[in-house]
Amino acid sequence: MHYHEAANFLFDLRRFGVDPGVESVQELLAAVDVSPNEGDGPAYVQVAGTNGKGSTARMVESALREAGLSVGLYTSPHLETMTERVRIDGREMPRSAVAEFVEEAKPWLVDRAAEGAPLTFFEVVTAMGIWQFERADVDVAVLEVGMGGELDATSAVGPIASAVTNVSLEHTGVLGDTVEEIAETKVHVAPAGRPLVTGTEGAALSTVREVATDVGASGVITVGEDDWQGEGATGSDEEPHPDVTVSYGGRVTHQQAAVSVAGGDWSVDAEIPLLGEHQAMNAGIACVLAQQAGDELGVDVDRTALERGLARADWPGRFEVMGQSPLTVLDGAHNPEACETVTETLSTFDYDDCHLVVAAMHDKDTAEMAVALPDGAKVTTCAPATDRAQDPEVLAKTFEVQGYETVRSTGSVANALSMARDDAGEDDALLVTGSLYAVAEARATWTRLQVPKRVDSIDEAETVLRDAQVSEPGIWRMRGKADHRVLHTRVQQRQAEYLKQEMLSLDGECSASALRSGGELHDVVLSGTMAQFKRLAEKLQGQPWGLSELGRELREQLGIQHSPPARDLPWPQDRTAVMGVLNVTPDSFHDGGEYERIEDAVEQAEAMVAAGADLIDVGGESTRPGATPVEIEEELDRVVPVVERLDDLDVPVSVDTRRPEVARAVVDAGADVLNDVEGLQDPAMRRVAAETGVPVVLMHSIEAPVDPDTEVHYDDVVEETIRELHERLLAAEKAGVDREQVVIDPGIGFGKTARESFALLDRLGEFEALGCPLLFGHSHKSMFELTGEQAGDAPHSTVAASALAARNGADIVRVHDVAENVAAVNVADAAEDPEGFEP
Repeated sequence: MHYHEAANFLFDLRRFGVDPGVESVQELLAAVDVSPNEGDGPAYVQVAGTNGKGSTARMVESALREAGLSVGLYTSPHLETMTERVRIDGREMPRSAVAEFVEEAKPWLVDRAAEGAPLTFFEVVTAMGIWQFERADVDVAVLEVGMGGELDATSAVGPIASAVTNVSLEHTGVLGDTVEEIAETKVHVAPAGRPLVTGTEGAALSTVREVATDVGASGVITVGEDDWQGEGATGSDEEPHPDVTVSYGGRVTHQQAAVSVAGGDWSVDAEIPLLGEHQAMNAGIACVLAQQAGDELGVDVDRTALERGLARADWPGRFEVMGQSPLTVLDGAHNPEACETVTETLSTFDYDDCHLVVAAMHDKDTAEMAVALPDGAKVTTCAPATDRAQDPEVLAKTFEVQGYETVRSTGSVANALSMARDDAGEDDALLVTGSLYAVAEARATWTRLQVPKRVDSIDEAETVLRDAQVSEPGIWRMRGKADHRVLHTRVQQRQAEYLKQEMLSLDGECSASALRSGGELHDVVLSGTMAQFKRLAEKLQGQPWGLSELGRELREQLGIQHSPPARDLPWPQDRTAVMGVLNVTPDSFHDGGEYERIEDAVEQAEAMVAAGADLIDVGGESTRPGATPVEIEEELDRVVPVVERLDDLDVPVSVDTRRPEVARAVVDAGADVLNDVEGLQDPAMRRVAAETGVPVVLMHSIEAPVDPDTEVHYDDVVEETIRELHERLLAAEKAGVDREQVVIDPGIGFGKTARESFALLDRLGEFEALGCPLLFGHSHKSMFELTGEQAGDAPHSTVAASALAARNGADIVRVHDVAENVAAVNVADAAEDPEGFEP
């Protein structure tokens, strides 16, 4: 079964209405031979509530990973693709796994539907997540509960820890007409024999206290602000007090906020990448849940794990600041309470006028949402591509009735965003809100990639088309025509339909994935001459549904009436540069211990420059498989004196580090470049890069140092590496890092097999999609065991790969043996341009 067939089957289930209960999910799990409540499988954590579930679940997952556990995360809805809903250690579920699950489950599901008892989309996808966690044998999985608790699909498992974040009126037709009734339903996620964690207040908290022990919990742990008072508070009537207190320290940057959490004999002070006072409450609940899960699993989730976990728990679409001039925010607030929260958070920024792009589902309380959003804003209403969306004109009327003076409507989210961006001044604020569906479509403006493909044979054409989920008839039709320029992108369904129509009218070629619905972005493969692409871009200009923006992206990617930005980088850019590796460590895989002494390191650096090195990369911590991390002070002691001594070199000095403290120190000591093997995943490292402004190498890695026992599955290692790097690049840009100071590194050997590393080498040209210089670091790595040499000692293969990398698009090669590899890249560059080449 192909992924598009599996996705079509799953999305078709959305036509079935909600039928609360867990028995169907448990029966489905049994049908696919999964028993989550028996044996030695993963432990589970459930997070229920009205708002904040997703953010809290993400924080719990991040903290548990920092404690050394393998962690699954199940959330909903998705933004771009269904696979986002199920993650293991941060990575999306592979498409091939989705197809495998559906192939196994479909016969049973069809029989159930024939009996008049079909399962819903949410039920089946929840079962799919549990199935994936069980077979991946994660230590623990964190499940974001759907709309309920007692009868929610996620309650097919028995949790070791669980929480109810907060309760307000929602889904009253299913959950109840009062806060008390809804709270009673949600509290059924309580873990047997353990306390339930909650941030509820007032009548909801009173209900939680009354019901929790009745359903098997040992009690309730309350989380709240230090001055919290009211019905249901802990302590005496005179001094009510929550069990765990939280405080919000306000914004530290436009992306980070300070929070403090204290509970008895422990406390946490962290900077989180989520803004708003409510996130302090979510952080407090997450800390308690993570510690409870750790206690049950025999793992110490200490203060460091909690603080690092909270700091890395970014969550797209939740007050996500995409730009600062104008201030551009995406927030999926979809009920009045959440809209109040986003308005409060936006008020902490200084801006002139506010521009709202709003969409909502037809079953939401849009009148109260309008009341809660910023007064006096200029409103553009729209509708995402879902049958549940409220009509934009009806939504516009709602805002007019609530007193908004400037209101207009348009068909699509992309149109609305484009109109609002045109109107907004540099000192204004632009907020996209009302629905995560709308946020997802808006966010594609920043996340969409145009990936160039090299197609030299029918076999290669078939591979490109099949990976894009084109149907077999479509592959047969286009496989012999995919020549000239070939691009792979992902767009909305109606954009895909328009692109196909227009490209074919120009005698070019276009194939779209065989998805039948707008449930996620559609893969599209475009093929044509430069002239055809130019005419296509012209046709897209001024078209609706975000097509005009797509045309601009095509022009940029193909260089049509567009020149790449001139980068001010301290190494040659007119040829392939060579970066010499200088390890001042005792345990590096190739030359560990040779240059520990400062004098030896300086002498080696000078020798590499004499041999033709364009940069010197100093490393003070080995990230080879199985390496033991060193303390920060030890790394500083190793690298800072060397950097200071190399200040007079004629070439720039780079430092290979994943620690922001070391990065800032070495820049102060004179380093010209930062080389981060964690790819700026640490927000503090992003801040250092933004504040110092030095060039930074952003590398793709699953983990560093590499755990040799970690198994990583890719459907397509090249595209997945590109897309994951793009998310990290986007995070860096949002933090203030200039894209023109970034160099991309695909991370050879970091979570990739030898064959996957060679696939990256062969397809380096596809990394042009990211619009950044490319570094290829392959020197003496284990990939060359495939060619008969040894990891740590592969001089001949390294030289050959350097030549290939240079020819395939690498701007920098990172090597230990400089002279030999300088010769290799010179050969490649000379072959590329014999007339213009100068060594």
